[in-house]
Amino acid sequence: MILSELIQRSPIRIFERSIRGGLGPGEIGIIASRAGVGKTSVLVQLALDKLLQGKKVIHVSFTQHTDYVLSWYEDIFSEFISRKNLENAGEVKNEVVKNRVLMNFNQDGMSGDQIIKSLRAMIIDGGFNAEAVIVDGLDFSRTNRERIANVKTFAGELGLSVWYSCTVNGESSSDKLTIPPVINEFADLIDVVITLEPKSDHIELSVSKDRDNSDVKAMAMRLDPKTLLILEKQ
Repeated sequence: MILSELIQRSPIRIFERSIRGGLGPGEIGIIASRAGVGKTSVLVQLALDKLLQGKKVIHVSFTQHTDYVLSWYEDIFSEFISRKNLENAGEVKNEVVKNRVLMNFNQDGMSGDQIIKSLRAMIIDGGFNAEAVIVDGLDFSRTNRERIANVKTFAGELGLSVWYSCTVNGESSSDKLTIPPVINEFADLIDVVITLEPKSDHIELSVSKDRDNSDVKAMAMRLDPKTLLILEKQ
């Protein structure tokens, strides 16, 4: 399969249609689930989709060293291209690496303003014209409205889409998770919330918020519990 065909047939196209075209510039999205369900995998797949299109992505991690994050990209990329039999996979991988920057921060050691300053320096001073920022491992119970508002302003200024992971801890008693209470203070600043819920043979993705709509609806896709790849529902 050639790269353009792979991009066109990617399940991420369905993901984007489920939220009215995907996350746009200046918008913030959240992938929410309990620990260990597959949030990082979804974030990496969203990032890889951008990277395969030749777009630049910054991946920020608050919980893992860059070697751990790199292994996620390696594993997901290898699994993905092996299924699709991608032509010139080595060349494609080189382009992916060139267009990706990994950054690791300690939430206790740096303020939100310092992190935004570092991102701004990378994008503007470093000439790394990113289109998306992926943020994994931020503890939302230790953040506040001002910090998220500053990120949204920053994203709007530079035309970035920003995806976060959010861990919830038994906060919902329903089958489908709703908007996590941990983000209630600034839920109006969040444009899209996707929740992951383990089922008997798959992990279900649902839209819990899509801009002004907060009705939960299942997406036409699932996560394979073994590979954690996003797949179309059969």
